[in-house]
Amino acid sequence: MAVPKRRTTRAVRDSRRAQHRANEPSRSVCPQCHQAKLPHRVCAECGYYDGKEVLETE
Repeated sequence: MAVPKRRTTRAVRDSRRAQHRANEPSRSVCPQCHQAKLPHRVCAECGYYDGKEVLETE
């Protein structure tokens, strides 16, 4: 089993942990209604996906 020869310093440890953050989800624009939506998902506003109506909305 591998055992560290030296203790990891706070600076190295915290620099590594600085990369562990939550990213904001990317957004795309619906070609039908031009509202922001998640990519590869049905638009919640108009119900279209890939140019076809998938969900009926009011």
